[in-house]
Amino acid sequence: MARLQEKIGYGLGDMSSSMFWKIFSYYLPFFYSNVFGLSLEHAAMLLLVTKLWDAVSDPVMGIVADRTSTRWGKFRPYLLWGAVPFCVAGVLTFTTPAWGESARLVWAYATYILMMTVYTAVNVPYGAMLGVMTDDPQERTVFSSYRMFFAYGGSFVALAVYEPLCDAFVGAGFSEQQAWQYAVGAVGTLCMLLFFGCFALTREHVRPVSDGRRGSILRDLRALAANGPWWWLLGAAIAALLFNSIRGGAAAYYFKDYVGQGVLGGGVMLTAGLFLSVGEVANMAGVVLAVPVSKRLGKKNTYILAMAGSALFSAMFCYVPLSPAGCWTMLLLQVVISVFAGMTFPLLWSMYADVADYSEYNHGSGSTGLIFSSSSMAQKFGGAFGSALILWLLAAYGYDTSSAAVQTPEALTGLRMLMSWIPAAGCVLAGAAVCCYPLTERRLAPITAELEKRRQNR
Repeated sequence: MARLQEKIGYGLGDMSSSMFWKIFSYYLPFFYSNVFGLSLEHAAMLLLVTKLWDAVSDPVMGIVADRTSTRWGKFRPYLLWGAVPFCVAGVLTFTTPAWGESARLVWAYATYILMMTVYTAVNVPYGAMLGVMTDDPQERTVFSSYRMFFAYGGSFVALAVYEPLCDAFVGAGFSEQQAWQYAVGAVGTLCMLLFFGCFALTREHVRPVSDGRRGSILRDLRALAANGPWWWLLGAAIAALLFNSIRGGAAAYYFKDYVGQGVLGGGVMLTAGLFLSVGEVANMAGVVLAVPVSKRLGKKNTYILAMAGSALFSAMFCYVPLSPAGCWTMLLLQVVISVFAGMTFPLLWSMYADVADYSEYNHGSGSTGLIFSSSSMAQKFGGAFGSALILWLLAAYGYDTSSAAVQTPEALTGLRMLMSWIPAAGCVLAGAAVCCYPLTERRLAPITAELEKRRQNR
């Protein structure tokens, strides 16, 4: 049984990653188009190209991590090595140089590629740690729940403070571009400290059967390609990230140009920051529910039901009227959708650890880093297409990025679709993929028992 401090320590790692991930996912499209000064088309292509590069680099990092050997373990040292570069790269990404448009575009490509490369170098090994901290499938779900609870907590903090930080820096006399940069610097410093805490509190306890043998990279890739459960989880993860990145990334545009000065009552305004922060708290409630519900229904069934709920209530969002009562309804729907969504991610990470065991059982090599890198790769693919799709659709609907623009009815319709039916389609695809995922608790039981024997007899 793992100690509580390790579960908390493991959670600190994704608390850090998620703070930057949510800012990138929810605010970076808006930053590039409305603050940095890129056209919608240039911003869309930038997000797509850089995130696709980032996705392709994930398996490379997984292979490197699988072949790392230090006194701190295989995966854990990357938390220590990458903490400071993680913070610095984030600040550079949100820096707007006083150059011409072409030079600024080159800067944007270079800094965002750097940021996502550093993110990969830290986050892929961090995710793979789940496979070597415990070999108990149920305890992995517990670790995943701690991870996601802290992740959503970090996201809440980042989303709750980011806009107020920007406003505070503007109020102190800094330009809008400087305000965005300094706000990211403050968040990045906290991220760096959290990675140090994760490194200090965690340990690697499980040594896979194949550990110590530097097998063929080609053999590992062939084993991955033949791993049927991995393919289904890959599809589910991409679709789920499409859902999250589209809904989250469209929120800044939706509340600026569609909701506008939405009043909840008592002088409280409904803003994108408030809306997204409430969602993060609800995500945390969903994470808490994931363990007891999955123990009763199984990981697979729980995931499918949660995605079905997310799809249904996301579609309902399209029909909420613009009124004080409608603003409260938006918040209520956000809570329900986010509770359902929050249940899915600890289950997904836990299932990836099960897939690594399945690979070790069948091929003698778990390739834990490579398999977990695929989950990160799926995040990047989903995020890449989601962020680019937001900007392409806004351009297609005639969205005007100028600060004083009055949007056309077509553009407002596009914003409503980006917050409702389009992300709901991602939920349906994710649920359908997991319907085909074969590693139920009943099928995993003999695999876990056999691997335990092999590890004891090694």
